[in-house]
Amino acid sequence: MWDVIVVGAGPAGCAAALAALRERPDARVLLLDRAEFPRDKACGDGVAPHAVDVLGELGVTGLLDDRVPVHTLELSRGPATVTRQMRRAAWVVPRSVLDARLVDAAVAAGAELRRHRVRESRVGPDRVTLDGHLEGRVVVAADGAYSVLRRASGLAPPRRRALALRGYAPTPGPRRDRQIIRFGRAGALCYAWAFDRGDGWSNVGFGELLGTGRVAPTRTAMIDQLDVLVPGASRGARDWLGHHLPLSTARWHQPDGRLLLAGDAAALVNPLTGEGIYYAVLSGASAGRAAVLSADADAAATYRRDLCRLLGRHLATTAMVGELTRVPGVLAAGLRAADGDQAVFDDLVELGLGRGRLTRPVLHGLVRHSLRRGRPRGDRPGSDPRPRA
Repeated sequence: MWDVIVVGAGPAGCAAALAALRERPDARVLLLDRAEFPRDKACGDGVAPHAVDVLGELGVTGLLDDRVPVHTLELSRGPATVTRQMRRAAWVVPRSVLDARLVDAAVAAGAELRRHRVRESRVGPDRVTLDGHLEGRVVVAADGAYSVLRRASGLAPPRRRALALRGYAPTPGPRRDRQIIRFGRAGALCYAWAFDRGDGWSNVGFGELLGTGRVAPTRTAMIDQLDVLVPGASRGARDWLGHHLPLSTARWHQPDGRLLLAGDAAALVNPLTGEGIYYAVLSGASAGRAAVLSADADAAATYRRDLCRLLGRHLATTAMVGELTRVPGVLAAGLRAADGDQAVFDDLVELGLGRGRLTRPVLHGLVRHSLRRGRPRGDRPGSDPRPRA
């Protein structure tokens, strides 16, 4: 019998395996994935420094030393635009590269990798059995947005979802060393992105929040919207892939027992930005630790307490801010506040890429710039009336 079986060898699953072996090097850890690595994965490919921090704590260092960091972030909605240096650089790394490196790290730490697609699970009093023959004391479900094991745990599919389409396109000079996010101005919350990889190519795409009863946009419509918001972004693009994002809500659910949900399977995707890699490695590491440090039957309770400590207040904040962005003018006010104050910008980045919360500078900025809504930029004391590029 395995001490831990991890289903899914993406960032969440690899982090779980690494954390389990970090805490108990003698643990028997089986890492399962239905794909052969390296393999592509639909994603925005943004890797926040927070994710690198977690991996460093698991003993994975130098993972991205050969990649080019991105220092500048541009956020905009219509005329409200902010372009600033991030306090800490991020990376844009194709998942075909990132996930293969994480799998190699997990195997080097002592995990056994097998290619296997899990179709059925049975939770017994002292073990979890997968597909009738793989037995583990604890199973970490890191099998993605369409998780088979989430259904087996008794949880309903995530209520809030977004649909995104990603491609790779040549990076023009003006978009080098930038991560660009441009929000749509009408209808459902949506945005286009163009993230420079640093190798002459960018990850480009468009994502939209799905509402009850709404018809999902077509691939053609999404590419058209990408080009409306980031003109020319799809020129020369290839390798288009679409995917659903199970968005986090104010409350995170983890049933009792021996089956722990991590990453997309746990519906841990930032509802403001669609960021999921940091949540994946953070939740995976927490699940891996709980799997080997607690009594088997108490693993879920241990994991639930730890992840609520790490993410509970942040998840409540992002859910609340997500509702606020539906109020006309609020998103633009936040962008104007960030444009005028580096501290506000830094705090918004933490909210969207890390586990930040609403801070005093952000709240003050929102109030101040909401009250100024409608005043032309050039009418403000000390402002430059010239239009921005």
